[in-house]
Amino acid sequence: MDTKPALLNPLGWTFDPELLRRHDRPGPRYTSYPTAPHFHDGYGEVQFKAAIARSNNAGRPVSLYVHVPYCTSPCFYCGCNRIISRDRSKGEHYVDQVLLEADRAAPLFADAREVIQLHFGGGTPNFLEPAQLRRLVEGLGQRFNFSESAARDFSIELDPRSVSVDDIAVLAELGFNRASLGVQDFDPVVQRAINRIQGVEDTMAIIQACRDNGMRSVNVDLIYGLPLQTLEGFGRTLDTVMAARPDRLAIYGYAHLPHMFKAQRQIPDADLPSPEQKLALLGLAVERLSAAGYQYIGMDHFALPEEDLSRAQRAGSLHRNFMGYTTHADTDLLGLGVSAISRIDNSYSQNPRDLKDWEARLDEGGLPVWRGLELDQDDVLRAELIQELMCHGKVDGYALGKRHGIDFDSYFAEELDALQQLQRDGLASCSDGRLAATRQGRPLLRLIAMCFDRYLKAPQQPARYSQAI
Repeated sequence: MDTKPALLNPLGWTFDPELLRRHDRPGPRYTSYPTAPHFHDGYGEVQFKAAIARSNNAGRPVSLYVHVPYCTSPCFYCGCNRIISRDRSKGEHYVDQVLLEADRAAPLFADAREVIQLHFGGGTPNFLEPAQLRRLVEGLGQRFNFSESAARDFSIELDPRSVSVDDIAVLAELGFNRASLGVQDFDPVVQRAINRIQGVEDTMAIIQACRDNGMRSVNVDLIYGLPLQTLEGFGRTLDTVMAARPDRLAIYGYAHLPHMFKAQRQIPDADLPSPEQKLALLGLAVERLSAAGYQYIGMDHFALPEEDLSRAQRAGSLHRNFMGYTTHADTDLLGLGVSAISRIDNSYSQNPRDLKDWEARLDEGGLPVWRGLELDQDDVLRAELIQELMCHGKVDGYALGKRHGIDFDSYFAEELDALQQLQRDGLASCSDGRLAATRQGRPLLRLIAMCFDRYLKAPQQPARYSQAI
């Protein structure tokens, strides 16, 4: 195992081991606030419909998320909600069920509300055959008002091992203009350890096919902190990926939660990098990407300077939700499919995580709302603070307080006191109502956000979250 210390890179990220040990604790990734573990079953279809009715008055555009749970083989690192099957015919029935859910949800939205964003996630969305994807996308277009704007984002996550160049042409014809490819690591030793053997040439061919078919953005996902990963091997992966110059990269930290995800039990703890080694891997990625001209967006995302995410960050319009970072902030998010999460008005809702439960609720004739949460005024305030912090690394507390009718310093007195340790360690600063992550604190934004998360004060099992580093 590589034991080199954390690297100093253009963003100034450098940590000593003691600092890492002191701050490496479980915490949310804040794709929402409050986070999903705090959703409850007292929220149901009645509350969901009421939220849509309220949102119609605001007239915001709509983002659609479709969850496709199927994968043909298990990747040991995966913590997504997925079903392993080689029977591609199951996709036909799943398309029927998603369209049935859409039949019930779509009429609740005002006709004038356009779908500006469509995202297929998983699982493996390209588990669906091209004809099945066509039927699903066209069916959604018949039920919802798809925007014709050049700014619309229609994106799909792809497994390069199971998609062809011809498939990419079909996706482009259906309107997809963004694709996200899972790579994780090209090192053969790591690939064997995570049960994901993937060739470089096939992956590069799919990236090129996306460009040849007019997709305006290609994202590549990598993971640091995987078993048997080294700086040397991960460096080779970074060099290979950057040679293709994807428009975006997501460099995720591996979340090892074997008590929650059975497949992760195949990964011995002894094979995992230490927190210091894990941050060194991230530091290497930032060093290489910065040198190659990529802009650091936040948490785990990087983009070329003229890519939409980079433009949105510079313009102050970047947003973060269950799909990661996005340029479409002022939308309502409707999730379709098993386990999908929606954000409508000031409420969250989630479909059942189990396929049979989701189908059973549809069979009962209603909407498959399993649980959710209506945000109170304090939730809305903290959600805005955490959103600004996660997207821009800073918050104007006094401006936030003015918008919400509170005195920032007194309202958050306890939280600002909790922040002092991070300030002493050079990870955060707060003066004159201006809260910010330092350069060293940027990769640890979630630790700063945790200081303002009132739900973390309640008794809980912290192991529901991954380690912050």
